[in-house]
Amino acid sequence: MGRRMFWLIGFVVVSVCAYWGWKLTARTAYEAAEYKTLDQEDQFEIREYPELMLATTSMKATSQGEDGSFMRLFRYISGGNDAEQKVAMTVPVFMEENEERGPGQMGFVLPKDVSSSRIPQPADQTVNIRQRDGGKFAVFRFAGRMDEATLDNAEQKLRSWVAGKGLKADPEAEYAGYDPPWTPGMLRRNEVLIRLDLDEQTY
Repeated sequence: MGRRMFWLIGFVVVSVCAYWGWKLTARTAYEAAEYKTLDQEDQFEIREYPELMLATTSMKATSQGEDGSFMRLFRYISGGNDAEQKVAMTVPVFMEENEERGPGQMGFVLPKDVSSSRIPQPADQTVNIRQRDGGKFAVFRFAGRMDEATLDNAEQKLRSWVAGKGLKADPEAEYAGYDPPWTPGMLRRNEVLIRLDLDEQTY
């Protein structure tokens, strides 16, 4: 009986520690890029984003940061800049690719308190600060891992939904990830976003 109780207490302690470890590193622990939801149907949305400032670096297609892009940006927010300033992590991480699945960009959204003051300049020349223009976007939310087949499928669903609503969308898409790498696939929040032509929409 004593041994069973010992293992039970141990299991509870480990479970509680694991839960809080996940919670403190999960998406809810970070500042999120603001947006306004204009329309929603199941997993589809029309959103309006304000102008955002990003720290960006080049990323190989569908690498999900395994090519070193994530760590270059992480070093920047960890103090790898001219002010040696730590910058808070935010969500989502934006990823862009071109039509041929060639090299694209990964971007960390800079927190509002940093964007509204002097933005520290990257020490690494492969990291750049750029503006992401505000605007209206069609968005599809999905779970799982971001492999090429999953991204293609999500983008096709979103483009079909956009076409069905009679809206005109840009040919390029971008992707957003909200979770750390160790988050189980079924719990991950991923999104594909397509900028809408402002002259063609009714929102």
